Amino acid sequence: MREIVFDTETTGLDPREDRVIELGCVELVNRFPTGRSLHYYINPQGRSVHPDALAVHGISDADLADKPTFPEIADEFIQFIDGAKLVAHNANFDIGFINAEFERIGQLLIQPDRVIDTLAIARRKHPMGPNTLDALCRRYGIDNSRRTKHGALLDAELLAEVYIELVGGKQASFGLEVNPIEQASDDTGHQVAITLPPRPRPLPSRLSPEELAAHQAMVASLGPKALWLKLDAPADEAKTG
Repeated sequence: MREIVFDTETTGLDPREDRVIELGCVELVNRFPTGRSLHYYINPQGRSVHPDALAVHGISDADLADKPTFPEIADEFIQFIDGAKLVAHNANFDIGFINAEFERIGQLLIQPDRVIDTLAIARRKHPMGPNTLDALCRRYGIDNSRRTKHGALLDAELLAEVYIELVGGKQASFGLEVNPIEQASDDTGHQVAITLPPRPRPLPSRLSPEELAAHQAMVASLGPKALWLKLDAPADEAKTG
């Protein structure tokens, strides 16, 4: 299972008018970070950064003057996310901006069933909140000391750690939800079935003769209606008893 945890920074809050100016993506496979990432600062093509947005992420118009435009990085971004679920915190915001950029270049929009919103997961799991990214990092002991301002790649990296915790902790990274007896991979990565044969001989009882005799004596002392007698009786007798 391949997932891309991503975050955006923008010139403002309105996807119809504002533009994406930073894009950070982190790849997970079976909810384990692969080390692959994608990061761009993006020229907003004449749209100035709103002062309120500048206070949040610290990315100025001057910082973006020599950066590529969204149409110039779109193909690489589309290839990077191809076939993957997309994970974001307050996903409607980020997907709204990405889809607005896609619409401007005639690209197919990202559909809702492809998106996982970690904010929605956090609100279900921790209904008393708070559920900001910083709060979730504190809750799960994730070091966010480098996060003095919002930044798309750093936030995506932190969110990847938070997401793994939200969906089951580090155990999820090891694929413990898959039964290793039923499913495995060969050298080519294809799934193969594994069938374990029955034991040639049953395992010997771990009860000593003395322990078995003590158990039988205890059951006999319980009287004729004891449930133990039904458990010890043959199947047909137990049904009619």
